[in-house]
Amino acid sequence: MDPSGSSSEGPGGKPPARPQKPGPWQPRIEPFFANKDHNPRELKSWARRTGFNPNHSGETASVISDRDAADEQTPAQGLDLERGIRRRGDGVPRKPEIEPVVVRGRTNRGVEISPMVPGPGAGPAARSEKEKRKVGVEPPAVGLKDERREAGEETPLRSKSDGPEGNGHGNGAAAISLAKADEDSRKEAGKDEREVEIDFFSDGQDPEDLSGYKPPSGFRAGVTENPGLVPLIFYGIQHYLSLAGSLVFIPLIMVPAMGGTDEETATVISTMLLVSGITTIMHSYFGSRLPLVQGSSFVYLAPALVIINSEEFRNLSENKFKHIMRELQGAILVGSVFQAVLGYSGLMSILLRLINPVVVAPTVAVVGLAFFSYGFPQAGSCVEISIPLILLVLIFTLYLRRISLFGNRIFLIYAVPLSVAIVWAYAFFLTAGGAYNYKGCSSNIPSSNILSDRCRRHAITMKRCRTDVSNAWRAAAWVRVPYPFQWGFPTFHFRTSLIMVIVSLVASVDSVGTYHATSLLVNLSPPTPGVVSRGIGLEGFASILAGLWGTGTGSTTITENIHTIDVTRVASRKALEFGASLLILFSFVGKIGALLASIPLALAASVLCFTWALIVALGLSTLQYTQTASSRNIIIVGFTLFISFSIPAYFQQYEPNSSLILPSYLVPYGAASNGPVHTSSEGFNFALNGLLSLNMVVALLVAFILDNTVPGSRQERGVYIWSDSNRLDTDSSSLEPYSLPAKVRRFFQWAKWVGL
Repeated sequence: MDPSGSSSEGPGGKPPARPQKPGPWQPRIEPFFANKDHNPRELKSWARRTGFNPNHSGETASVISDRDAADEQTPAQGLDLERGIRRRGDGVPRKPEIEPVVVRGRTNRGVEISPMVPGPGAGPAARSEKEKRKVGVEPPAVGLKDERREAGEETPLRSKSDGPEGNGHGNGAAAISLAKADEDSRKEAGKDEREVEIDFFSDGQDPEDLSGYKPPSGFRAGVTENPGLVPLIFYGIQHYLSLAGSLVFIPLIMVPAMGGTDEETATVISTMLLVSGITTIMHSYFGSRLPLVQGSSFVYLAPALVIINSEEFRNLSENKFKHIMRELQGAILVGSVFQAVLGYSGLMSILLRLINPVVVAPTVAVVGLAFFSYGFPQAGSCVEISIPLILLVLIFTLYLRRISLFGNRIFLIYAVPLSVAIVWAYAFFLTAGGAYNYKGCSSNIPSSNILSDRCRRHAITMKRCRTDVSNAWRAAAWVRVPYPFQWGFPTFHFRTSLIMVIVSLVASVDSVGTYHATSLLVNLSPPTPGVVSRGIGLEGFASILAGLWGTGTGSTTITENIHTIDVTRVASRKALEFGASLLILFSFVGKIGALLASIPLALAASVLCFTWALIVALGLSTLQYTQTASSRNIIIVGFTLFISFSIPAYFQQYEPNSSLILPSYLVPYGAASNGPVHTSSEGFNFALNGLLSLNMVVALLVAFILDNTVPGSRQERGVYIWSDSNRLDTDSSSLEPYSLPAKVRRFFQWAKWVGL
């Protein structure tokens, strides 16, 4: 385009070269004009002349002008939020800051752009000052040169492109300094005779050698790092020990409610260890590839209790445990197939647009809050061991959290296993010392067969406090390998399957929040929608394995992973894989499951009080990505939390018609058979009454509708920003840790859920 506004083209469709003005002007480089029949060599040649690199360099003004115009119409403040989140870890991988471009030319408005380079006397100090202005981690060095061109070529303005990590997207605009330079001084500097070198980095590697990912400051091992054999063993064990409460305590609640024996409790625990180990390794290679442990989730515990307390199973006396377990297996299999299809079909990528922190926060928080009626009422049955345990956990995690031994904050990392070991030993001495011996009463006699009123009052205390009540250790075999259909072939019913399908959606929303929070914590760019879909699809496949083996719950990402990674400062996938391998080996040793099954119930309930409280805190912490002071968010979250307890309370007031008296903590889960919904379909009645009696389902439904219908800016809502591998301004090296292994990825290039 000439100054008069007319355009003309030279040979090959390129703009004709302008004649160079007389004087010592800098040579000009023409901008690259995209066309359909461009030659790849021409692209590379233009990139060499302009110093353009799609991963580390800015784009020319001609390339970014359309995007800038679009950004003016889109509120950018919502994207500033991602940059604020990035401050959580030191050394966040950002694209390198582009130094002032050394050019002299004339823009379309006639403003001269003069070079800002150190003079002949500038030494290392000047370069040091220049390096101090760089943002984030210092990447490897690249030296890029502007080649001298013939007369008439034009140098485009260089600008730093928007990306997922700044100025609305994470990077901000490049600094272009405007100054006047004296022609004589430029001649003295010899700028008209030598090439100008633009040094973006601090050493001399090529851009292709840029590793991209670096762990945050203070982390001992990043996602892709192998810390060595000895640290690998140590880190793998410590990660699973810190998650002990989430991995093994669900069977201690479920199996007794299902009428199972101590031996069956031990078998279910061993099965959970096996499935958790297998699915964690699978997720590390074929899922989201984030360092996340997979296992039985508390998301599935409440719906499992609804099915367990249905009228059909309430009065069973023979093989009650196996009947209920087969029903749970069938429901989990249907729900997990739905979740796998949701992920691998790409539908999850569409759903991601509607899932934001304002939806995730109350949904996850309610998962923990829903068990308030079980926590301390169960722990309070034996206050002499439950109170000391709760106090120890709080002291270790709060008051002693900064104490470090051998470089490890052992009290913070091992708060749960240390507290359990200390109080369990204390309970053993109480039992051996006769603290729970009552004359004429035996803990081995079922409560229903106790005739003495005095012994009946002490029966609960003996069962929940004594360490020698469980006979799991005596009955369990040393070696036992869990196998599919070990409880029998699953049974399928529409009413229970529908409940698990909806619950799989809740589990997916929980995992979405965990993926995003973990990626920021370990210093990665947020995963792409394809990676999230791939992770959700694999979680569905993992739940299929849980249904086949019979764990009683589905397998999903454990929310407490975020806390574990934060306190251990270890994010190595290799460490998780090693720990998962140990879980698989431990599952074959029946005595390990038996030992865990013999934990006194009051002690387990005390640990769960802390674990559920941690889930509540992790859920609410998701609001940090939003404007928490916004009245919109305050009303949505507050109303969601309240109504998610009030509506289930309405359904739970319909007490079950049964000759048996349910324990108080199971009464809320008996509403499915006797709720207020009455239609011509009994199966639909059961499913709808059961779903509306679940706090987390109501929370997800209410928060989802309100957040997506009430107007609010992207920053106010804290809209999740997912990476896009197709954008030119996306640093592909920051997404490399999400890539499938090369040999696997080669066979799935056609699939959208590959994600990269």
